[in-house]
Amino acid sequence: MTVTAIEINCSLKKSDGKPSSTDAMLDLLGEHFRETDVEIGERLRIADYNVLPGVTSDEGEGDDWPALRAKILAHDILVFGGPIWMGQIGSIAKRVLERMDAFLSETDDEGRMPSYSKVAVAAIVGNEDGAHWASSQLFQSLNDTGWTIPAVAACYWVGEAMGSTDFKDLEHTPKKVTETAKMVVGNAAHLAKLLKDSPYPG
Repeated sequence: MTVTAIEINCSLKKSDGKPSSTDAMLDLLGEHFRETDVEIGERLRIADYNVLPGVTSDEGEGDDWPALRAKILAHDILVFGGPIWMGQIGSIAKRVLERMDAFLSETDDEGRMPSYSKVAVAAIVGNEDGAHWASSQLFQSLNDTGWTIPAVAACYWVGEAMGSTDFKDLEHTPKKVTETAKMVVGNAAHLAKLLKDSPYPG
């Protein structure tokens, strides 16, 4: 059974050829996903696209969300990466969550949203406090829109408050972050395989 994952990077900056700290955390999780035989699809840098505000799956002319939505839903696992800003998850991550609100009205005959039987985990970085608050924002919204959240579903790193060191600047990944990444990946892969073999009945 092939299980696939897609990564989204909700950094506030567009791609500039340089990896962000969110990229670094996604890289760490991706490395361990590959060790569990989960195929990693592409990484979507959401800031590179025109995701219009709204709560439908298609907000009309110029909206890139319909294509992104299709790519995300084509996989079994969503690795939702984003930075902490002002103590909470960044605005681009919130935009993605708002667009997923449309899932509530897109159910099948059994009442299942498009995200049913799919797993979501979080990759969070920041040089300020707020990882637990950011993950609670993500997980409540993702669960509301049909995603399944496994045990130990967030891998995060936060630096010194008001400091200037970013996760991508570290010479070595902290042992606890690596251990957490392995647990996040192992639980997500296990749950995704179970749900793919036996989806929710609705």
